[in-house]
Amino acid sequence: MAYTLEGSILEVCDCNVLYPCWIGEDPDNGTCDSIIAYHIDRGTINGVDVSGLTMAMLAHIPGNVLDGNFRAVAYLDDKANQTQIDALLAAFGGKLGGPLEDMAKVVGETIAVVSTTIEFHVEEGRGTLKIGDEAEAVMEPYRGRNGEITTLNGSIFSTIPGSPAYVSKASRYRVKSAPLGLDIDLEGHNAIQGSFRFEG
Repeated sequence: MAYTLEGSILEVCDCNVLYPCWIGEDPDNGTCDSIIAYHIDRGTINGVDVSGLTMAMLAHIPGNVLDGNFRAVAYLDDKANQTQIDALLAAFGGKLGGPLEDMAKVVGETIAVVSTTIEFHVEEGRGTLKIGDEAEAVMEPYRGRNGEITTLNGSIFSTIPGSPAYVSKASRYRVKSAPLGLDIDLEGHNAIQGSFRFEG
């Protein structure tokens, strides 16, 4: 087995809530600009321990998510050494098979790989993400009548296949990215939280 990874995700985009991509519909704006961050609580990739590290991706999705062809910038936790960086890029780049290979197929071009500080926190349902000086988001899940977190299950597209997604709303979503030409500052847009376990 090449990798076993467990942890949490925070995801945010410029679509309205709820996220149309997860159910195979076109993005609200015709295109979608999204950030997803994977924080690995426990994990190894080809024997390399990557526990405690975070990897994130800023992506421009040109149309329906199922058509792929994303243009992306990959962000690597600056706490990672070169061996860990190589392992993370191999796994999340789809080179080691499994569910990460399936997800990597939607990325048409990775235009930059950046090592930077990544702050990732989830406390009592409130998720906060900060990637260097380029991006930040604050989000909180929707809850049902009795306070239980609202979940999305069995969707046609998922960044955490096999796990329920916690449908959320971002009170803040800011991106300034020269490589992708993005300058975003929004409130009240789509977000997703969740947990993952990937094996490949």
